[in-house]
Amino acid sequence: MRFARMYGTTELIASLDLGTTSARAIIFNAEGRPLAASQKPLTQYFPHDGWVEQDAEEIWQKQKECLLGTLADLKLSGSGLRALGITNQRETTIVWSKKTGKPIYRAIVWQDRRTAAFCERLHDSGFEPLIHDKTGLCLDPYFSASKVRWILDNVEGAREKALAGELLFGTVDSWLIWNLTGGLGHVTDVSNASRTLLFNIHNCRWDEELLDIFGIPASMLPRVVPSSGLIGRTARAILGAPIDICGAAGDQQAATFGQACFKPGMTKNTYGTGGFLLMNTGSTPKLSDNRLLSTIGWTIPGATSYALEGSVFVAGAVVQWLREGVGLIDTSAEIESLARQVKDNGGVYLIPAFVGLGAPYWDPHARGLMIGLTRGTTRAHIARAALESITFQCNDVLRAMMNDAGARLTELRVDGGASENDLMMQFQADISGVPVVRPEVVETTALGAAYLAGLGCGVWKSTEEIEKLWRRERTFEPTMSQDQREFLTTQWGRAVARSKGWEQ
Repeated sequence: MRFARMYGTTELIASLDLGTTSARAIIFNAEGRPLAASQKPLTQYFPHDGWVEQDAEEIWQKQKECLLGTLADLKLSGSGLRALGITNQRETTIVWSKKTGKPIYRAIVWQDRRTAAFCERLHDSGFEPLIHDKTGLCLDPYFSASKVRWILDNVEGAREKALAGELLFGTVDSWLIWNLTGGLGHVTDVSNASRTLLFNIHNCRWDEELLDIFGIPASMLPRVVPSSGLIGRTARAILGAPIDICGAAGDQQAATFGQACFKPGMTKNTYGTGGFLLMNTGSTPKLSDNRLLSTIGWTIPGATSYALEGSVFVAGAVVQWLREGVGLIDTSAEIESLARQVKDNGGVYLIPAFVGLGAPYWDPHARGLMIGLTRGTTRAHIARAALESITFQCNDVLRAMMNDAGARLTELRVDGGASENDLMMQFQADISGVPVVRPEVVETTALGAAYLAGLGCGVWKSTEEIEKLWRRERTFEPTMSQDQREFLTTQWGRAVARSKGWEQ
C-alpha cells in the first residue's frame, strides 16, 4: 500500500477493518489517502465439517492492537484523530453476557453451515417467501438468525438467560462498538442489521414476526443506527481521549461506498476471502428474480440506498487453501507467476465449494471438486484453474445481476487484495465481457468506512465531494471472442452441476 507523506492532525480518520482472516486499521487523510496501516491475522477454528468459528476476544484484542499500532507509526495520540469508522465481516454472530461482557460461545463465522438442516425445515414449512419479502434475503445458514438460534439451543442455560434479558447478540460491528465504548453502546448500523434475517428492509425495523420464527428474544438485539453520524464515543482508557465513532457499515456496503458507487446501476466486486458483487439500485429495494439478495447499502443523512448483491463464498480463500491445505504454493503472491506459465487452464476446472455454493445457486450441500485432469496437467494448470474459478463464480453473479437490471454493465469496479492480480483481472474482463476498473486505493472497504465517518463528522460535506476523490488506476478491457467465452462458461457450468447436492 502506498502511503501519503504529509498529513495534518485535525482531519484524520481511523478506519477499523475487521475481516474474516485478519484485523486491520488504516488512517486516512482528508484526500482519502492512506497514511499508516497495521494488520494482524485472526485464528479460525474448524471443529466439524462445515463449521467455522473465531475467538471473539481475539477479534477485539487484535483490532485494538492494530488501531494503536497505526497511531504509533504516525507518532500520534488518540486525540489526533477526528473520528473512527468501522467495517466488518458481516453475518458473523456473537452472543455475550450483558453483565460481564464475555462471549458465551465462539463467534460463528458467516461461512459456517451448521444450521443448514434447520433452514431446510423452515423452508419445508413454507416460511421462505415471507422471509424473502421482508428481508430481501434467502433462507440460508449464511445469515445471522439461525446462528443465534443455534447458540441459544446448544449452549447450556443460554435460552433461559436470553429470556431473562441477560444476553446480547451482535454482529462484529456491534461487538467492536460495545468494547470501544466500554460497554455503553449496544448498536448496529442498518447495513449490518439487514444481513441478519431479522430486519425488515422496507420499514428499517427489527421484525417481531421474524423474531418469533427464529425464536430470538427482542431484548438481545442492538439498537439500529444510520451508517453515518455520531454512533458513540470510545472509552477514554482506550485511546487516552474519547473519540467519536461516526461511521459503520458491513464490509461489502463499505466497499461500495468507498468505490463511490453512489448512482443506480453502478457495480463493484470485492475480492477477499469471498467475492462480493453489489449493484446500487437507488432509494427503494429491488427484489431479485435471479436468486440474488436485496440489501440495504447504507443510510446517510436524509437518504437510504439499497443494493442487489451476489455472494461468492470462496474467492481468495481458494488461494489460501492451495497454500496452507495443499502446499501447492509457499506464498499467495506466487500464484500469478505460476499460473502465467501456461496459456490456459488445460481443460481443468476447480469448483471451490468448500462450504457450499452461494449466489446464484444457494446450495449448502455442494462440495468442491476438480475435473478435467490428464497426465499433462501441471501445478500451473491447477493454479490457473483456481484463479479462474474465482472469476467464473463472479461472472455467474454478474449475469444474474444484469438480468435483474435488464441492462448490461458499462464497467465493473474492483477492489480487495486479489484485484491486484493482473492475470485474474484480465480474465474477469474477458469471461464477463465487461471492462474491469481498478482504483488507486484497492483497500476500499476501509476507505468506505472512513468516508462514512468523515461524512458523519463533517470532514466531507456530501457524496459529490467524496466522488471527486475516487481515482482510476487501470482499466482491463475484454479481448476474448464471444465463441471462446461461451465455450468456457458452458464447461464451467457442467463442472458446477457435478458439485451440486453432493451431500444430499
